[in-house]
Amino acid sequence: MIIEDDRRMSDALASGVEAAGYDVATASSAEEGFFLVHTERPDLLLLDLTLPNRNGLDILRQIRTEGIDIRVLILTSHNTVEDRVEGLRSGADDYLGKPFSFPELMARIEALLRRSLPPSTPTSLTVGDLLLDTKTRSASRSGEKLDLSGREFDLLLYFVENRGRTVSREMLAKDVWRETSRYTPIDNVIDVQIARLRRKIDDPFTVKLLQTVRGLGFSLREPQA
Repeated sequence: MIIEDDRRMSDALASGVEAAGYDVATASSAEEGFFLVHTERPDLLLLDLTLPNRNGLDILRQIRTEGIDIRVLILTSHNTVEDRVEGLRSGADDYLGKPFSFPELMARIEALLRRSLPPSTPTSLTVGDLLLDTKTRSASRSGEKLDLSGREFDLLLYFVENRGRTVSREMLAKDVWRETSRYTPIDNVIDVQIARLRRKIDDPFTVKLLQTVRGLGFSLREPQA
């Protein structure tokens, strides 16, 4: 995936990487890129730093804070030693200054992709005292079985798979409801299902797991001590 606001550069990068046999998604802003990182789950991100409205390092730090498993190669004209150190310390796996050699870029991409992939998702998933069994599609909390509908289980499973991360309504619409439009008109439906899910997984318990992230969406996480 490429986050680059210079259209000509983005098109050239996408064309070259696709010619090497990879599928490529592109975004021209940090907000669009962060949305695609969540929804497309790419293996590798080519990240420009100078983006409109939000710096590339901001999205990089958010990606690392949320624990998203993705290799990040910063591709930027900011190429002093201090810039490179800050980029790598912010969570980048590699750093390449512009102008660059395309064969060198491809060699770095291939090296990053050779790194081991994450293990497959286990059948039992937990967040605190919440337990999901993906084989039986059942859930419990503190040993008490939760009576969930099919949609509620799918919704909870999505939150558990993205535990600790902020999940937007757009992500839920696309990944749980399978609505392909980014600007979905089903926000009210989502909010109703979220309220129902909360009544079952949180209301009977002292510790609340499903948090509202104001202006962004929701996050399933254990509260900080």
